[in-house]
Amino acid sequence: MTEQTPFVDDAERPEASQSANGPIFVEAKRMAEALVFASATPVSEKLLSERLPDKVDIRAVMEALKQDYARRGVNLIRVEDSWAFRTAGDLAFLLNRDALQQRKLSRAALEVLAIIAYHQPVTRAEIEEIRGVETSKGTLDLLLETGWVRMRGRRRTPGRPVTYGTTLDFLDHFGLEELGDLPGIDELKGAGLLSPRMPTNFTVPLPFGDAEGLTDEEDPLTDIDLEELGLFSPKVDED
Repeated sequence: MTEQTPFVDDAERPEASQSANGPIFVEAKRMAEALVFASATPVSEKLLSERLPDKVDIRAVMEALKQDYARRGVNLIRVEDSWAFRTAGDLAFLLNRDALQQRKLSRAALEVLAIIAYHQPVTRAEIEEIRGVETSKGTLDLLLETGWVRMRGRRRTPGRPVTYGTTLDFLDHFGLEELGDLPGIDELKGAGLLSPRMPTNFTVPLPFGDAEGLTDEEDPLTDIDLEELGLFSPKVDED
């Protein structure tokens, strides 16, 4: 007598959640597509993991979805550990006519932005030391308003100065997946942003940390810190 193999539904197989053709994986892609499409800001993989089926490889799902959109007018891009739909780079000219003209940054603001991007986490005093001139509060305020720069925390040194860093919006705006994608010295020279005759000992620092996390030398900003910095209204006791 031949022993019969018990029937197992494909959806119940362990590998079904990982296979690119498995029903769970395919449904996870559809769900992820809907979540990212409906969001005005990049959607984190943490949020996706909370909404998508259990035991699904989130990064594999998103990379597969990215390939699906690779040749379309809208591409799926990664911004650190978040994902967003953006117009394909070669079609951006179609939207230029209707795009809002953003406020142009001054040369000083661009210098400060570049220093923050490459040296973060960095304090105002360190920015001034690198530039060799004083940095006005207005310049930092303008960069904070753009949403490309944020106050990260406080340095664990005397005076506990505020540290600055870039944001996910910065990466998203400049089409970078992570800070490591910032152009190096050869790319900067090729773009005409650096003189080809730079000193032989001149280097471009590698960005440290990420757009969200803190380093071991930083403390998070507390409500008291935010009150002192004018970013948080003090609580009023109600009798």
